[in-house]
Amino acid sequence: MHKDYFPDNSQNKVEDLFFEYKVGAKPFLKWVGGKRQLIEQLRNLYPNELNENKIKNYYEPFVGGGAVFFDVVQNYDVKNAYLYDINEELVLCYQVIQKDVYKLIEFLHKYERLYKQLSEKNQKQFYYELRESYNLHRFNIDYEKYRENWIPRAAQTIFLNKTCFNGLVRFNSSGAFNTPMGKYSNPKILDETNLLHVSKVLEIATIKKADFKQVKKDIKNNSFVYFDPPYRPISATSSFTSYSKYNFEDDEQLQLAALFMDLDKDGHKLMLSNSDPKNTNEHDDFFDSIYEKFRITRVAAKRSINSNPLKRNAINEIVVTNY
Repeated sequence: MHKDYFPDNSQNKVEDLFFEYKVGAKPFLKWVGGKRQLIEQLRNLYPNELNENKIKNYYEPFVGGGAVFFDVVQNYDVKNAYLYDINEELVLCYQVIQKDVYKLIEFLHKYERLYKQLSEKNQKQFYYELRESYNLHRFNIDYEKYRENWIPRAAQTIFLNKTCFNGLVRFNSSGAFNTPMGKYSNPKILDETNLLHVSKVLEIATIKKADFKQVKKDIKNNSFVYFDPPYRPISATSSFTSYSKYNFEDDEQLQLAALFMDLDKDGHKLMLSNSDPKNTNEHDDFFDSIYEKFRITRVAAKRSINSNPLKRNAINEIVVTNY
């Protein structure tokens, strides 16, 4: 451990805190469709086997911000976690926090100190210059093999997430980050305590850049799988899939439903979240039809990606379970 980050001989206290995995780790990025606001409702829908300590393996094929992962592994007796996402920048961040959290903290500390010393005008210039550099250097990153240059890359992703508009990392169809700068008087670029907690929790995790079908190859007995795919748009002008270069259309939703049915036949405990098309069209039975054999629960969620706060109204989302 780096003594610079633990003044007054507090290092031992931090190590004592880390003795258990239940250290209060929370998502380190704001991510489209994040589930922090829904955790209490989702917790009520977890399988009973979690409380009975019968589930030892947790899988999340669309990990995103990881709110459900952090909740499950810190509150239940799960021994192994398997996290997947198709977004290479996100997977890179998770692996850097898992393997090199102290070096990451050093980079973020420098970014935070430099950024907060700048005038508002110079902060804006710094943001857009860093965003341009970030986009150009993506061609120099080998996303398939962990390297030292992953660490500053992760720091840049976190910096942009903490300072961009609405705190959302968004990529265009070519993979370039294109969210404009946000307006924050004192953004928390470095949350050192949480990053250390996240790194500790990730000790039990296997992290892969892969699509959702990978779970079929990796899954073991005594498993709980939570699917949180890119949501199906509930209107012609709203698309959660537009925040990534990867499309997730109705064909992919149907492939996911087929996988859900296959895993159900194999006896695994499954939960899936998605948008509720009935918010805008009461006759749209897309999910009610493809998941008709399973339990569908509707939960209230407040939309947070609309730029107009007046339009962030409570809407329903669906949660599908096979138990």
